[in-house]
Amino acid sequence: MNAVPTLVLGLVMLPLAPVAAFANADEEAAKTAAICAEAEERYVEIFGHPSSEEEGVTVVTMYKYNFCPAEITVPVGTTVRWVNVDQRTSHSVIVKESGMPESDRAFPEESIEFTFLVAGPQDYLCGPHWKTQNMIGMVTVEP
Repeated sequence: MNAVPTLVLGLVMLPLAPVAAFANADEEAAKTAAICAEAEERYVEIFGHPSSEEEGVTVVTMYKYNFCPAEITVPVGTTVRWVNVDQRTSHSVIVKESGMPESDRAFPEESIEFTFLVAGPQDYLCGPHWKTQNMIGMVTVEP
């Protein structure tokens, strides 16, 4: 008789873990979307136009320990400009696969640029915040 309740409990509990994981992922995605919307508002306040209107570069904002957007796809030869729209925090950028050293710190309203010349996925991260804040991004460079 003891085996039946154990089996029933196991069957009841198994579906709950994935549902909770999906709920947490949805909450995290909504939180990130709200932060990135704030980052874009801040960009417009600082520069007077949306980040999408920058010519010749793809803009990624750095705000509240997030890259916005965290994942982008660009063609080979694209320059990515990371712009710090925080008010008090500095950030850096390390493009891991590039072999280049960590950038200097970008303080509020400053930027960092890197031109991607090699196709493939390339991780990047914020030197001071990737471990403590999980501030990591990905650029997929297409030929």
